[in-house]
Amino acid sequence: MAATYQLQIVSHEEMTYKGEVESLVAPAALGYLGILAHHAPLLTSLTEGLLTIREAQGDNKIYKVKGGILEVSAKEVVILADEIEDATPS
Repeated sequence: MAATYQLQIVSHEEMTYKGEVESLVAPAALGYLGILAHHAPLLTSLTEGLLTIREAQGDNKIYKVKGGILEVSAKEVVILADEIEDATPS
């Protein structure tokens, strides 16, 4: 089993996502960025694109984001999204 970490995605309206994940791929300022457990601390802006989340249970979630901020700390990753919507295929 891969190492996991806590992910929170918050928009202006609500807490969009909160849970344990294995990985995250996000549209950062200089290109797409992959985050695994034990990633170095990081603060970056997000651009428009897709967030791809691999949950601890193995499921994938996809969100369409239109800007925001991503922060990686020792215990969690937090995304403050300007606009976000679920784009996971049914």
